[in-house]
Amino acid sequence: MADTQANDGDATEQISLRQYAEKAYLDYSMYVILDRALPHVGDGLKPVQRRIVYAMSELGLKATAKYKKSARTVGDVIGKFHPHGDSAAYEAMVLMAQNFSYRYPLVDGQGNWGSPDDPKSFAAMRYTESRLARYAEVLLEEVGQGTVDWAPNFDGTLKEPSILPAQVPNVLLNGTTGIAVGMATDIPPHNLREVVDAAVHLLENPKASVADLCAFVRGPDFPTDAEIITPEEDLRSIYESGRGSLRMRAVWERENGDIIIHALPYQTSGARVLEQIAQQMQARKLPMVADLRDESDHESPTRLVIVPRSNRVDGEALMSHLFATTDLERSYRVNLNVIGIDGRPGVRSLERMLGEWLEFRRSTVRRRLEYRLDRVQKRLHVLAGYLIAYLNIDEVIHIIRTEDEPKAALMARFGLTDVQAEAILELKLRNLAKLEEMKIRTEQDALEKERDELEKLLGSDARLKTLIKKELRTAAERYGDDRRSPIVIREEAQAFSELELVSADPITVVLSEKGWIRAAKGHEIDPMTLSYKSGDGFKLAARGRSNQPAVLLDSTGRAYTVPTHNLPSARGQGEPVTGRISPPSGAVFNGLLMGDGSQRYLLASDAGYGFIGRLGDLQAKNRAGKAVLTLPKGAEVLPPSPVAEDASWVAAVSSEGRLLVFPLEDLPALARGKGNKIIGIPSARLQAREEFVVGVLALGDDDALVIHAGRRHLTLKAAELEHYRGERGRRGNKLPRGFQRVERLARG
Repeated sequence: MADTQANDGDATEQISLRQYAEKAYLDYSMYVILDRALPHVGDGLKPVQRRIVYAMSELGLKATAKYKKSARTVGDVIGKFHPHGDSAAYEAMVLMAQNFSYRYPLVDGQGNWGSPDDPKSFAAMRYTESRLARYAEVLLEEVGQGTVDWAPNFDGTLKEPSILPAQVPNVLLNGTTGIAVGMATDIPPHNLREVVDAAVHLLENPKASVADLCAFVRGPDFPTDAEIITPEEDLRSIYESGRGSLRMRAVWERENGDIIIHALPYQTSGARVLEQIAQQMQARKLPMVADLRDESDHESPTRLVIVPRSNRVDGEALMSHLFATTDLERSYRVNLNVIGIDGRPGVRSLERMLGEWLEFRRSTVRRRLEYRLDRVQKRLHVLAGYLIAYLNIDEVIHIIRTEDEPKAALMARFGLTDVQAEAILELKLRNLAKLEEMKIRTEQDALEKERDELEKLLGSDARLKTLIKKELRTAAERYGDDRRSPIVIREEAQAFSELELVSADPITVVLSEKGWIRAAKGHEIDPMTLSYKSGDGFKLAARGRSNQPAVLLDSTGRAYTVPTHNLPSARGQGEPVTGRISPPSGAVFNGLLMGDGSQRYLLASDAGYGFIGRLGDLQAKNRAGKAVLTLPKGAEVLPPSPVAEDASWVAAVSSEGRLLVFPLEDLPALARGKGNKIIGIPSARLQAREEFVVGVLALGDDDALVIHAGRRHLTLKAAELEHYRGERGRRGNKLPRGFQRVERLARG
């Protein structure tokens, strides 16, 4: 179908559905963007907010006036300027009155205007009363001074201001959020004094960078004492791009052992935070917390009390967990999207935002001065006419009494203008006193002096700039305050791991020959006495705590980590360990270890190579484990041997009954690898598996070595071990007759 065509028979215009829908949606989009959702850079207000403030000023509801019912204001707003629902207008008004929502509230409310716990709990507009806050003067003070462009209201019967003449960058001070079509805005509030200092600096240094301005505007300043923990470089990046996110964290302290939270992040409900903590307590995820209380009152608006179970509870770790898992720490999106002075929406950097506002302010001040100059000149013109009349008062009176057209006669006789003649004719008799000439001359002198000052200001950019700076600093002194939200450096919050929430009870982990694993409470249990499935039996056991993981070492040299707090009870027969880890096919387990991460173990292969490793280095995060011990071709893994703190020697025995003892320090400490040679075995015998290492053990200086061979055992005391001592990697000496087939070694 053609884009537009007219039928010959009638005046009906036809248009394609696609074109109609596209235009209708585009019109709607622009309406939402420009007339509803986004603030203007000049006054920082959306249309509904601007209309509420202006309507209240028209009702005379200044900061010094008596409160009036909010329904009166809402009625004027929706009846005169904003043809939308009363609830939407009232909610916008409530937001401007909440000192926990606005950094510098524009409305002073009396009654129930909501609370930080529930901002929507405000009373109906027929109950609350309101007037403008003192801060609203920065938006309204210059409205009647020729600074405003007026536009017709929705029905054309009234005029409303297009933009209010803000004396400070309100767009940054109170911030705003809004969702339009295809775009949104999220501007955080800022501190008035900081923003004014930055604006003055930019006025003096037009080429100042965002980094220069960030020396004054360190970051947002919310109406809460909670901390901003976003690094300064990230904040600078936000101000450079106009987009990003920042994080806030609650402020707390210890008081008689309790944890007291006395400041919450912006728009965070204390009741919601307590609910989140209570849910974790019910789920047994906070065993270290005994009680919660909300002690907030009028004097302490935020006072949440967390009672630990004992004074030994680490408050820093507990709060770090709560920061990571509750609303005690929150992130906020930043999107500095506003309608510029050119009428177009866009995301702006801090430098551009302040630059556009200063341009708007310069234009506003110039219009105000020009308006005042025009008024002064008009008054001086009238006063000049008055002076002529008073100097010729008798003749003026005679003309007025005798002439049919006194106005024209006066203009012809004294050379008056129409305006002057009209002003003389409207004079009241009471103003014809003798002293009136002196008053006229005094007023004339004052106005002439003011006219000269105004002309100087308008004729000099430097003087105009100085005036703007002076007025900015005056506003900062009158309405400014100290920063509320401190910017601090904090470590990233870490939630408790599942293991950290488990009590450290003693347990014994048992692994069967077929790879079934289970855990028994305590260290007294004998794993040999447990019941096993038919054809299965005991293989490995380790003692530790329920908050310590178990490390399994398989025949390929890979290590696996298995959490122990949720292992099945030893009263049953356990579960296959392969349900928790994924070892290679055919691998068997040669070691089961538990303990502190700093515990050392002697890891070796039966090819005679090994090293000293830490238990913490053996722990793996994934099911497939990690390669720890590199095996020579044909070699097998030996059971790991614990290395005690007093250990200083290594004993190694081969399958041919050769024993070598050498210093422990000769073995390297590694996280993974093949290690160094422990005992020398001819490579031919090693490859043919005719001889290999059957056991290694770490000994102290005074320890004896117990050698088990079948039912026989041999105990070699420290002095007797001298015969077997040598350099690492040597062949070693033969053990006595009957101990040529050693099965295992033990400390005596």
